[in-house]
Amino acid sequence: MMEITVISGKGGTGKTTLAAAFASLAQNAVLADCDVDAADLHLILDPHVEERRDFLGLKLAIKDEDKCNDCGRCLEHCRFSAINEDFEIIRDSCEGCAVCQLVCPEDAISMIDRLSGEAFISSTRFGPMVHASLIAGEEASGKLVAMVREMARKVAKNGEKDLILIDGPPGIGCPVIAAISGVSMVLVVTEPTLSGMHDLERVLGVAEHFGIPSAVIVNKADINEDNTNKIRTYCSERDVPFLGQLPYHDSATESMIKGQTLIEHADNPLAPIIKDMWNKMEEILSE
Repeated sequence: MMEITVISGKGGTGKTTLAAAFASLAQNAVLADCDVDAADLHLILDPHVEERRDFLGLKLAIKDEDKCNDCGRCLEHCRFSAINEDFEIIRDSCEGCAVCQLVCPEDAISMIDRLSGEAFISSTRFGPMVHASLIAGEEASGKLVAMVREMARKVAKNGEKDLILIDGPPGIGCPVIAAISGVSMVLVVTEPTLSGMHDLERVLGVAEHFGIPSAVIVNKADINEDNTNKIRTYCSERDVPFLGQLPYHDSATESMIKGQTLIEHADNPLAPIIKDMWNKMEEILSE
C-alpha cells in the first residue's frame, strides 16, 4: 500500500486544491485530511459522515475539594498559570503535565481524559475519507493526525485499497512530522515567493531527515518566473523531482465556489497540467 502526503512549507500555496484534484484522479484510494487544525478538504469533497470517534488529547487535572488542604504547592509548581490564587484549576490553561498531581501531599489531584475533538470516517464521490475536527483551543494536533492516519490504514486494509492520499498540514511542526512519517512520498506544493522558497527548503529538509522521497510542484508559477526558475535549479541540484508548475488562474477559485476539483471543473487550462503531474508521480512511485 502506497501513502502520499501533500504538504507545503507555508499556508496558502494551494496544497488542498491540488490534493483534491489528485483525489479525483486516484484509483482505489482512501483520502485523509490531516490538516486537523484547519481542515478544509471536506469543503470540496462534501463527505457524508458514517462513523464518529472521540479524540482524547491532553489530560486534564481535577481536584478533590475534600482532600485539598490549600497548601499551595500546586500553585507554586504550575508553569502554565492553570491554578489561581484560590487553588482552583483553570481548565483552558491546563496542559496536562501532571506536576500538580506529583507534588500534592494529600493526593487531592488526579488526571482525567479530556475530549479534544472528533475523527470521522466518511464516504465521498471519490471513495472513503478519514478526517477530523479539533475543538478550538485544544492541543495535541499531532496525536490527532496519528489517529487519522491509523484509521485511514484500517479503512484501506479492509477495503483492499492501493493508496492513501493525505492532505497534510503546512509548516514543519509536530503535525507535519506525524503526517509524513513512514509515507511513500512527500509532495511539496510551493509558490515562487521569498517566503515560499525559504519554507520549501525547510520542509524538504524535514523530509530528508526522515529519509522520505520528495517531489515539488510550483503553484502560481507566473507571478515570479525568476523565482520559479530558481526553485527548478534548487530541485535539480538536490536531485528532487520537479513535477511541474501551474500558472495563476481564476478557475482555481471558481472550482472551489462550485464545490468541484480542478479536474471536474469544465474548460479550465489547469486540468491537463495536473493530470501530467499525477502521471509523473505515479511513474516515480512505480520505480
